[in-house]
Amino acid sequence: MTTSPPAVRVARLSKSYGPFDAVTDISFDIRPGETFALLGPNGAGKSSTIEILEGYRDRSEGDVTVLGEDPQHAGLDWKARIGIVLQSSGESGNATVLEQLKHFAGLYPNPRSVDEVLAAVGLEEKAKTRIHRLSGGQQRRVDVALGIIGRPELLFLDEPTTGFDPEARHQFWDLIRQLKAEGTTILLTTHNLDEAAELSDRAGIIVGGRLIDIGAIGELGGPAARTPKVRWRDASGTPQEVRTDTPARLVAELAGAAGGEPAELQVIRPSLEDIYLGLVRGHAAGSATQSRTTASSTTDSTEVLA
Repeated sequence: MTTSPPAVRVARLSKSYGPFDAVTDISFDIRPGETFALLGPNGAGKSSTIEILEGYRDRSEGDVTVLGEDPQHAGLDWKARIGIVLQSSGESGNATVLEQLKHFAGLYPNPRSVDEVLAAVGLEEKAKTRIHRLSGGQQRRVDVALGIIGRPELLFLDEPTTGFDPEARHQFWDLIRQLKAEGTTILLTTHNLDEAAELSDRAGIIVGGRLIDIGAIGELGGPAARTPKVRWRDASGTPQEVRTDTPARLVAELAGAAGGEPAELQVIRPSLEDIYLGLVRGHAAGSATQSRTTASSTTDSTEVLA
């Protein structure tokens, strides 16, 4: 059985800006047709990583291939195979939505139907409106439309639903599912963890320029991080909390002992947001401890030398 090469391969990637290390020794692959989310707080190194993959920024160290080519040296044919939705395009010219889409469609060898794209992003009624007259959320939809008009094999989505209302966001999710069903590979960055959970097959979490976890959405953080919590108040009114893999059994035992359901009973299954925050905070705490240890060791060494 022949295995397709990864759509994206990142090996020991690092990026430095002078003395500052924005990305340090990260590695991951994205399979063809996969939706992969790159998650992390602001300043974690996500943007630098994405810009390297898009060919906008040179790397300092490591190897990268995107659709079989090094984006640092890829040509126009390669660029026609990718779609990019930046966090902010700044596009607010005098062209109408329809004119802009037709113009961009003419740049690609096999573009989508302009009418199809207008419908997909919910801008049919705004087709003849000049882009600078649109609301911020509507301009964001234009960004998405321009990113998908070329029928890309690989689509980069950087905070794609910023400014979308809840209905528009769910419509966009349906569009991404449609693109995925067509075989499009998608690399998503988002601070909306519900969005990541809804759309992604796998995710990587990057903090302080380092990849601290990677895996299927349902496996991030490991089994311990996904253990449900049972909370209640005992007969004296004292809050109680227990982590258990068998919450139903514990609830039954509590009810039997109390002669009924305990007060304020809750069974909480960790969400992706809970797991993400736990990983980020744990990494920050570990880094702080390491910094204190290093500082202490340096002080001890200085005292010995003195």
